[in-house]
Amino acid sequence: MAKQASDTALPNAQTVQEVTRKDLPLHCPMSGTSLWNSHPRVFLPIEETGKAMCPYCGTEFLLVE
Repeated sequence: MAKQASDTALPNAQTVQEVTRKDLPLHCPMSGTSLWNSHPRVFLPIEETGKAMCPYCGTEFLLVE
């Protein structure tokens, strides 16, 4: 079944995202984000500190166990 537009996360809509180890390697925008009007994919180092911020959109990512 195809995803409907309402099932797709809007790019840059949430400024804090909680992620888990299954989301690694972490990149922004994440899977499931509407990409047609978003920024280029950038990989973010989060493993050492548990925090990362996207340099393009400013979204903060927190690694939760």
